[in-house]
Amino acid sequence: MSQLPPVTRATYGEREAVSALIAEAFLPLAPVAWLVPDPDQRRTILTANFRILVEHAFFYGEVHVLEDRSAVAVWFHRTSPMPPPVEYERRLAIACAPYTDRFRTLDKLFHTHQPTEPHHHLAFLAVTPGKQSTGRGTALLHHHHARLDRVGLPAYLEASSDGSRDLYARHGYLPRQPFQLPDGVTFHPMWRPARQPHPPRRDEAVS
Repeated sequence: MSQLPPVTRATYGEREAVSALIAEAFLPLAPVAWLVPDPDQRRTILTANFRILVEHAFFYGEVHVLEDRSAVAVWFHRTSPMPPPVEYERRLAIACAPYTDRFRTLDKLFHTHQPTEPHHHLAFLAVTPGKQSTGRGTALLHHHHARLDRVGLPAYLEASSDGSRDLYARHGYLPRQPFQLPDGVTFHPMWRPARQPHPPRRDEAVS
């Protein structure tokens, strides 16, 4: 395998491109078909919805990309109370109509299962379809896990398929109680326990 591009932070100006990359990668996923039943609207609605959350992550988390912009990881710092995105309900209705209620259902399920312990939440890990299964997602995970381990913070995510559940399990994530969408599609909440903290480097402080 050729050497992968290094991990870097995305800029706020890249929020549209990052949202489009996540939408493209997520199009084949089963939950997406329930969220947006019309395949002709799916990409547009997903991109608009993800843009709200990606923008929020620039203020309450961080967005990592590979230098060639072929993969992205969006993390939220849930180490203290975090407000919702500004005017979230209004923006959600604009972005997701006519399927806003379906996105609200998903939001409620995510909120119900969100851990209360301080942690970092991996909201999105996406690799552009032409570059999947090349180690790019793993590189992004290793990058952030190393930082979390230096300060002893756990991580949380919701895996949207059995395959992604198994992938995350190989990276130290433990399963929690699954939950389902109304059509029976299952999400797998997963928790990566904190490691013994080590003194952080000056440039690696994690809030």
